Amino acid sequence: MYEPHRSKTGRTTNLASCIVATVFLLFLAAGIVVVYFLLFKPKDPKIAVDAVQFPTFSVANGTIDFTFLQYVTVSNPNRDAFTHYDSSLQLAYSGAPVGFIFIPAGRIDGGRAQHMSAKFAVQSFPLPAKAAVTSEAVGGAGMGLGVGPTMEIETKMKLVGRVRVLKVLTHRVESGVSFYRSYFTYQSRSSTKISEFD
Repeated sequence: MYEPHRSKTGRTTNLASCIVATVFLLFLAAGIVVVYFLLFKPKDPKIAVDAVQFPTFSVANGTIDFTFLQYVTVSNPNRDAFTHYDSSLQLAYSGAPVGFIFIPAGRIDGGRAQHMSAKFAVQSFPLPAKAAVTSEAVGGAGMGLGVGPTMEIETKMKLVGRVRVLKVLTHRVESGVSFYRSYFTYQSRSSTKISEFD
C-alpha cells in the first residue's frame, strides 16, 4: 500500500540531517582554523643586535681603514624548525654602501636561538667632512684631544627561510633588522681612536 505522507516525512528528516551535518562540519573547520592561527601559525624570526666592535681602526691621509664586527642573536619563536637561506647583511658607511655578504644557509630548531657574527674589512675609504664636535660630546674624555670627523655606520640584515607546520605544510617567513650608530674619532697621544655618541 502506497503511503505518500511517510515518504515526505523521510525526505524532511534526511534534509534536516544533512543541514545538521553541514553545520557541524563548518564549526569543526572553524575550530581547526582558530587552533591553527593560535598555536601553529608560523611567526617571523626575531633578530637582535647584541654588539658591534672595531678590532682595527686607523686614519691616514684623509682615508680610514677599519674592521667592523657585528654580533646578532636570531630567535625562532615557532614550534618547528626554521630553515633559512638567501639571507644577507649589508654595511653602509656615512650613507655609502661598502660591504655586502651572504649569510650561509642554516637551521634553527623550534624555540631556540642562534648567535651569528659578521665581519667587514673597509680599506682606504674617504673620511667625511669634519663635523663640529665639542668636548662634551666626548663625554669628558676628550680634554686636550683632537676631535676628528664623525662616522655613521648602518647595517641591514635580512633573513629569509621557511617553517614546516605540523610536519606537512611549508610556510615562507622573512625578517630583517637595521642597525644605525654615529661615532666620533679623536686623536690621542699615540693613535686615533673611536667612540660611540651617548
